Amino acid sequence: MFDALSDRLEGVFEKLRSKGKLTEADVDTALREVRMALLEADVNFKVVKDFQSRIREKAIGERVMESLTPAQHVVKLVHDELVELLGGGQVRLETAGSPPTIVMLVGLQGSGKTTSAAKLALHMRKQGRRPLLVAADVYRPAAIDQLVQLGKQLNVPVYSEPAGAKPPDICANAVKKAREDALDLVILDTAGRLQINEELMAELEQIKARVPVTETLFVADAMTGQEAVNVAQEFNSHVPLTGLILTKMDGDARGGAALSIRAVSGVPVKFVGVGEKADALEPFHPDRIAQRILGMGDVLSLIEKTQENLDQEKALALEKKMRTATFGLDDFLDQIQQIKKMGPLTQIMEMIPGMRGVTSKLGPGQLDDNQLKKVEAIIYSMTPAERRNPKMLDGSRKRRVARGSGTTPTDINQLINQFTQMQALMKQFTKGRIPKHLRRMMGKGGGPGAGLPAGFPGL
Repeated sequence: MFDALSDRLEGVFEKLRSKGKLTEADVDTALREVRMALLEADVNFKVVKDFQSRIREKAIGERVMESLTPAQHVVKLVHDELVELLGGGQVRLETAGSPPTIVMLVGLQGSGKTTSAAKLALHMRKQGRRPLLVAADVYRPAAIDQLVQLGKQLNVPVYSEPAGAKPPDICANAVKKAREDALDLVILDTAGRLQINEELMAELEQIKARVPVTETLFVADAMTGQEAVNVAQEFNSHVPLTGLILTKMDGDARGGAALSIRAVSGVPVKFVGVGEKADALEPFHPDRIAQRILGMGDVLSLIEKTQENLDQEKALALEKKMRTATFGLDDFLDQIQQIKKMGPLTQIMEMIPGMRGVTSKLGPGQLDDNQLKKVEAIIYSMTPAERRNPKMLDGSRKRRVARGSGTTPTDINQLINQFTQMQALMKQFTKGRIPKHLRRMMGKGGGPGAGLPAGFPGL
């Protein structure tokens, strides 16, 4: 979502790095470009104005201007202000004094409340909670069926009542059910409208009067831009909000809503939706988002994804195979499947510090998840013996594998050649040597991707 903004800011900081000591004019010029970058990203005008003035006040101080690395100081100031703009620190979901904790999701139709309810249930179950989903949207066609189906997929119980039941009654009865079944988290999927109206607000107020709601989370579509900010403010004035969930943060919108909504509404962002899958909901960490915007990566989120999705025992076994140079195509296939669990390749790469610039320079399709599926199809079409020893693949065998995988013998040659190069690299690593082309990738010249072996895109 923040790609365009990241590119603009990186250009501004690159100009600052090319200078020695900064003058006040240099700072003003850079901040004007930062302001334009934020405005083009659809960040609220007043938020941008305050953001710029705070940075300027700190940037023209003697300590920064006289520093040996003034550009780095300015980058740090922008980073710190971005963190503050986004909320300062992570704000966790509140827990009720006596269970169950009741979370009410509110918002307009189409913002993703129902799917967010299911994602939140799955996320909290991983934290050891016992959730109950409540189908309280009796107006949108198939809303109840959608939540019931999501509950079945995730093995999360769903409470619903026959047609004609009133949402406040449904919610009150659901809380009783949760207490009877010793469930400690109730998530209310309330109705939305195409626009805010008194009937909607009155219903939400009735629900809050009937059940002791712990959290009222507003679900906003981040791709609607500043309109999401305006709607959040409107909801907050009628039904006080305790937090926000921003959906579709993996989209290609400009990201202004994500940067403005906390500062304008005063309500903290607690979760962000980063994909369509049920596990694509993440706690909102302002410092990590700021690092991603500034191209610094997000190592902590990468570690968390790795710990959550990768099998520790398999990782240890793989390490042993790499040290003994017995890494085969079966192991490679297993690694591909584990990496796919972590999310799109572009998201994973951008979490690695310094890699955002590399991925932005890659050609179309070079970091395409479909290429991984192609590699999987080729390996699955091989016999166990061929996977252990790819040298067995003569012309006729390659044609058979190509027919089975829907590829060509050329694709298979590229995969085998690149896998052979990978094995050679591993042998050098086990001897403590870093190959020349990898040293160039690390910044020893040659530019991003210099010396990378040609062959299968995205491998």
